[in-house]
Amino acid sequence: MSTLFNQFVYFAFFQCIFLLCIYLFSNKNRKNINGYVAFLVFALLIGLSGRVLYISEVFGKNFRLIAFSEFAALLFGTTTYLFIRSSLQKKRFEYQNLIHYLPSVFYMIFILFYFILPSNETLIERGRTGEVSRTITLFHAIGLLVNIIYWGLGVQEFMQFRERLKNEISYTIKAQFFLNFLIAIGLCLLVWVTLYLISLFGFDMLERNMRPTIWLGLALIVLFIAYYGMISPNVFRISHFEETKKYAHSKLSADDLDRLKLQLEAVMEEKKPYLNQKLLKSELADLIGVNNPEIARLLNERIGMNFFEYVNYYRITEFIKLAESEKAINMTFFGLAQEAGFNSKTTFNKSFKSLMGTTPKAYFNQSSIKNEHHQS
Repeated sequence: MSTLFNQFVYFAFFQCIFLLCIYLFSNKNRKNINGYVAFLVFALLIGLSGRVLYISEVFGKNFRLIAFSEFAALLFGTTTYLFIRSSLQKKRFEYQNLIHYLPSVFYMIFILFYFILPSNETLIERGRTGEVSRTITLFHAIGLLVNIIYWGLGVQEFMQFRERLKNEISYTIKAQFFLNFLIAIGLCLLVWVTLYLISLFGFDMLERNMRPTIWLGLALIVLFIAYYGMISPNVFRISHFEETKKYAHSKLSADDLDRLKLQLEAVMEEKKPYLNQKLLKSELADLIGVNNPEIARLLNERIGMNFFEYVNYYRITEFIKLAESEKAINMTFFGLAQEAGFNSKTTFNKSFKSLMGTTPKAYFNQSSIKNEHHQS
């Protein structure tokens, strides 16, 4: 088992070097890749370097090399959050973002002066009194806490992004990659927490032996996204949409809003813009002659739905009409849903259940039973 793990460590180490060389010497890949992904690979390389030097025994079995690998411990959560934020908000690197790395810097300084620079005699004495064990326990707790906080901020950023989309676009975009990435990092942190709790109950040797599996998990995740980012760079890009500005200064009166509501309903019934699978709120606003903030106010104050819910309400209505027509004989439910304007089976099913209180299949089964009962 130890040999297999060491082979994975070597593999990940050389893959990091390979990927960083590509970023450095390939203009194309340097433009495509998110800079925070490259930094994640660099952080991983730091962590793996100490372990490679330790297991290869280039400098002997020097425990300081294991301490050196801990330099990267606080970099993952922070960089994960900044990577998610920069991708979803389309923000480039800004120097003020460096403040997020202050905990990592203090952590590194402590490791340097407490574990690496002191003499062997000092470290042995600290170990004999139990000071080293207590210090490691404390700083592993700090490392876990910082990483979990930044991972949580990344999850929050992703959830807020998905909420913002519902106010701007009527279709589902491909953001599953970011969700899967956050889940994978979360699972690694869960393993870390479990091992930490095991060590608190006195099984510190088990924790010490299993801790490298966290590194292996992180290595595989980071290497995967780095590689995937090169072969499919669009995975890190989110389609542009115009985000609504606050409509606090809108000049529309209550009568204007009532008139626009009727106008909007007429447009939805007559022109059926919801059949466009890529319909944007700004496009719907143009159809009734208002701007994006004003239609946001109309939807909020007179209709009580966000743009995503409003458009999908009409799509569900259209779907039911199609499903009850002769056209439904040769088509699946999702085929009909696409005809009604949906671009995602998941979105269709969720929207239908939210509006009708049941699944499409159950809804039409109930309808057929009612019709048979009525005819009899």
